Amino acid sequence: MSSVRELLLLLLLSLALLALQASLCHGACVEVDSDTEAVANKGFKLGCISCKMRGEVPAIATVSWYFRASDETEFSHIYSYVDYMEEIIDPRFYERLKWMGSKHTKDLQDGSIYIFNVTFNDTGIYKCIFNRVLRYTNYEFETNTSKTIVINVVPRLTRGMASILSEVMMYVSIIGLQLWLVVEMIYCYRKIAAAGEEALRESASRKNSRRLP
Repeated sequence: MSSVRELLLLLLLSLALLALQASLCHGACVEVDSDTEAVANKGFKLGCISCKMRGEVPAIATVSWYFRASDETEFSHIYSYVDYMEEIIDPRFYERLKWMGSKHTKDLQDGSIYIFNVTFNDTGIYKCIFNRVLRYTNYEFETNTSKTIVINVVPRLTRGMASILSEVMMYVSIIGLQLWLVVEMIYCYRKIAAAGEEALRESASRKNSRRLP
């Protein structure tokens, strides 16, 4: 009985370590608002994160970015990321955009891009659109998610309190998700251990009853 419990404990600890490693490798998805103040002649990351509601469902996604300058009335398609390939569409951004989102997967949840050499002409409204196809066992379901970011280009960076709080909340959320996973693993171990002990007791009781004349 002791050996069975030790084996069960080792198995559950191994599963817990694998789960934690997977969580750390893939990272917890937390939707954080992008910064909105860019500095002229510097680089700037346009953040856009769209988490799946059900992480266990496989999916593929593409990301498109649109831009409307402060003196324009319509959005222009400036960038797309499809099947590991990025394309800069608007000549104003040629050689100035780079993919900074999800890596090595078609199941995109981070659609961020990076702007090199920001100019005052980059001030305006940016729209990020996720086109996602969720692949269930017997069917597929398509969803679209869009996020709008208003960017202001300034000569010097003046980071606001909202940006600082947003970053802090991101790390707090990630730590909370990791702790939740540990608690769930401990709870599952206790339930399985209790069920195993009960099964062993029942087995021992049946053996003893058979030995009785």
